Amino acid sequence: MDTLTHEQRSERMSLVRSKDTKPELAVCRLVSSLRYRYRKHVRALPGAPDLVFTGRRKVIFVHGCFWHRHACVLGRMPKSREEFWRPKLEGNRVRDRRTVRQLRDEGWCVLVIWECQTANLDRLARRVRKFLDA
Repeated sequence: MDTLTHEQRSERMSLVRSKDTKPELAVCRLVSSLRYRYRKHVRALPGAPDLVFTGRRKVIFVHGCFWHRHACVLGRMPKSREEFWRPKLEGNRVRDRRTVRQLRDEGWCVLVIWECQTANLDRLARRVRKFLDA
């Protein structure tokens, strides 16, 4: 049973952002500090990747652990309305796999960064640099 009214739930869900989330902004700051140039949310590409490095033919997605069902503590399934959440969140995972496959088929290299991985920026910086310089 949901503890919020329909109006309260609607208001809370309207605050959930799809662009410029805290993890995405942290990755953007990190990539900028490493002196790489990128474009954001290029809609001409499948999935409108969060960061696009056109000359390198590489893209980065920054996924929220909850919304994209990462196998970490942040990616847990809600306890209420599981019949609503399970297909919705599984649909996100299916769409993510399809998007990555489409990009790779078009010759793009794809890196997915999870929200929980933004906690250790030194490790993330090494991973991003290795990905972009390869």
